[in-house]
Amino acid sequence: MATAIPEQGHNSVSLSLLKKFPDDFSTNPCVPTDASVTLVIFGLRFHQPNRASIGYAREIKVRGINLSDFAEDYKYQPNKPTAGENVTTCLLRNLREAPPKATPKTIENQRVYDETTVDPNDEEVAFDEATDEFAPYFNRQTVPKILITTSDRPRGRTVRFCEQLSTVIPNSHVYYRRGLALKRIIPQCIARDFTDLIVINEDRKIPNGLVLSHLPDGPTAHFRMSSVRLRKEIKRKGKEPTEHVPEVILNNFTTRLGHSIGRMFACLFPHDPQFIGRQVATFHNQRDYIFFRFHRYIFKSEKKVGIQELGPRFTLKLRSLQKGTFDSKFGEYEWIHKRREMDTSRRKFHL
Repeated sequence: MATAIPEQGHNSVSLSLLKKFPDDFSTNPCVPTDASVTLVIFGLRFHQPNRASIGYAREIKVRGINLSDFAEDYKYQPNKPTAGENVTTCLLRNLREAPPKATPKTIENQRVYDETTVDPNDEEVAFDEATDEFAPYFNRQTVPKILITTSDRPRGRTVRFCEQLSTVIPNSHVYYRRGLALKRIIPQCIARDFTDLIVINEDRKIPNGLVLSHLPDGPTAHFRMSSVRLRKEIKRKGKEPTEHVPEVILNNFTTRLGHSIGRMFACLFPHDPQFIGRQVATFHNQRDYIFFRFHRYIFKSEKKVGIQELGPRFTLKLRSLQKGTFDSKFGEYEWIHKRREMDTSRRKFHL
């Protein structure tokens, strides 16, 4: 009779092969013709030594197995063979009729419920969004005009990143700080009808921070930036992006705070994308990390679509959200990330 062994030998016959080749199991070239044969059934391995014929070993092993022995381990009671049905056919029928595999547990689907999760049909949320600082943009009363600047004396990598970022965001302009404080830059931006200000900070010649301020009334968000990749550092990248207005995808911003951040990103791009350019800018939130990607897509057929990454790419982590424009001394903060108080559970997210 077949006996269970814990180890996995080199001559193991998967039950998928038995299911795929039930009639020609002994002559299947994929099955090893060794004298020692192992059959995998329900995740357990059964060993039958000294049988040179695989077909004969299969019949011996399958007939020597009691299907009810697996009910306790797999919470599934197999059916017994019916009239005119051998044990092998019954085993395959039980596999087809087995309950579906349970959904694996992940951090995302085990997320702790947040009371601020936005309901699309919530009237209060709709009223707040109709009267917030971003309402003029969504009512098409303003046209996005972006100023991109850096910290003092930026290095070459930060300068190239700003230049590439300006090719992603339409109607954006790159200017260098030249020692000016942000409190002096913001009034000049408002006077020149800029709607948003982006500041790229760096540390040790590497971009590590991003400040996004919506003008003229705020709010201002401060992000930690990581995993920055310029276009030349991306493998299998596409050609240079065109001047067409890209489409924008904002994914998984579910809370009130996440809605505010998503609406800030949406205000950087014009309303009507030019689909002829086939370019897409994606802000994907996963576990409070915001991944930015810039792609070009092409329709290979009616069902297949190919994509090429154009770059640049980077990852953002929200540090704070401040009311009004940038004010480091007297600014009122709506939200500040406090690691020791907020990061007590891996399954709790804020965006």
